[in-house]
Amino acid sequence: MEGLSQLIDRAAKDILSSRKTIAFTGAGISVESGIPDFRSADGLWSRYDPDEYAHISAFRANPEKVWRMLKEMMELTLGAEPNPAHRALAELEEMGLLSSVITQNVDGLHQRAGSKNVIEFHGTNDYLVCIRCGWRRESKDLSFDEIPPRCEKCGFILKPDVVFFGEPIPPEAQRRAFEEARTCDVVLVIGTSAVVFPAGEIPIVAKRRGAKVVEINKESTVLTGSISDYLLQGKAGEILPRIVEKVREGMH
Repeated sequence: MEGLSQLIDRAAKDILSSRKTIAFTGAGISVESGIPDFRSADGLWSRYDPDEYAHISAFRANPEKVWRMLKEMMELTLGAEPNPAHRALAELEEMGLLSSVITQNVDGLHQRAGSKNVIEFHGTNDYLVCIRCGWRRESKDLSFDEIPPRCEKCGFILKPDVVFFGEPIPPEAQRRAFEEARTCDVVLVIGTSAVVFPAGEIPIVAKRRGAKVVEINKESTVLTGSISDYLLQGKAGEILPRIVEKVREGMH
């Protein structure tokens, strides 16, 4: 059994020898920024039934009710700061060693950390969109007193520009994500158990095309030992900066 230090060396070598590396991230990378995984014991779904609050038909039927949950979610994400894991990925991109970050998260933390090529598979909380006319605005100066917020163009109700259950994945995000997965040599799977589809297909597609799948998770997942080549078990905020450090050493 390789220890964590050896696996960190191995991941750094894999990144250095890869022509194209991508990262695929989920809720686990943002937990260290104080955003609980929706599915965890203290996550939003423990208090709000997703069928009642996270389905697009629920939003259309009773936007005021759904906005009570959204307000809580957005106050969490808009107030959060990127952690060392987000920053490590931004650094890898800056070094020219990371092609893109495909994220299932809607918290905007990759961009705030400095990542440029971020594919938001499930949309983003950083924008609000009108469900009638498609007008968009930034969320950051949203006053939570005016809930639900309304469209300045047509007066209809705005929703966060995120993918609700029952809505399609943004086609462009899906197209780009799978293109990246098909053409990479290494995919870093970070903070996700990859059980939500179609996003969960990304490591599988990469693997099928011969890519190495490097998993960084607090515990093993359905990918471990079947899709992943190896698992670095622990906190992404501790492991990723160590990988970047090794990559730096390897470049000199």
